[in-house]
Amino acid sequence: MRHRVLFVDDDPQILTALSRALRHEPFEILCATSGADALAILRSQPVDAIVSDHDMPGMGGTELLSRARELAPTSVRMMLTGKPTLAAVIDAINRGEIQRFFLKPCDALELAASLARSLKEKDLLEQARRLLLEYRRGRARIEELEEFNPGLTQVSTDDEGRFVLEDVPADLDTLLAEMQASLEHGARVPVRRISPP
Repeated sequence: MRHRVLFVDDDPQILTALSRALRHEPFEILCATSGADALAILRSQPVDAIVSDHDMPGMGGTELLSRARELAPTSVRMMLTGKPTLAAVIDAINRGEIQRFFLKPCDALELAASLARSLKEKDLLEQARRLLLEYRRGRARIEELEEFNPGLTQVSTDDEGRFVLEDVPADLDTLLAEMQASLEHGARVPVRRISPP
C-alpha cells in the first residue's frame, strides 16, 4: 500500500509544482489550499504524512499541524516556510511536533528522501507497537491458562535434556478428546506422567 501524503499551501502553484516534482515517488499525493480543507481531509481518510506551509491566511501551519497531531497522532509532520525565525521553529516543534523544516523553495529530491526516511521509521514504530500488543495478549492468555491449570506452562527435562511430558496418551485423538471434554466442563486438563522415548 502506498503512503498517503498531504501537502498544504495557500498557493496552488506551489502545490502543483510539488505534485509534479514528486509524481514518480511511491506516494499518493493529496493537496489542500487551507488549514480547514486539510483538517477535512484528515477527518475523512487516513494520512501518513502532512507537509504544510507555515504562513497561511486563517489557520497557519503551526496551528494546523498541532490539530493534525490530535487527528492523526502517528502521522509524519513537516513544515515549509519562506520566512524562518527561531520563534516559529520552536513554536512549530513544541505545538505540532514536526519532524523537519524546509525552506522555500525546497529541493524536491531532499523533501522526497526525507519523507521516505520518516515514513519508513513510522512503519517500523507501528510494527513494533503491533508486535508488543500481540506479545502482551499472548502473555495474558498464558497467564490465564496457568491460573486455571497450574503447572501447565512448566516444562520438565530429564538428565539428557529431553522434555518430560506429563502422562500424555500415545493416541493423539484420545488426548484431544480428553482436553476438549475437560475444557467444556471447566475442569483442569488431566495430568499423567509418561516416560520419554
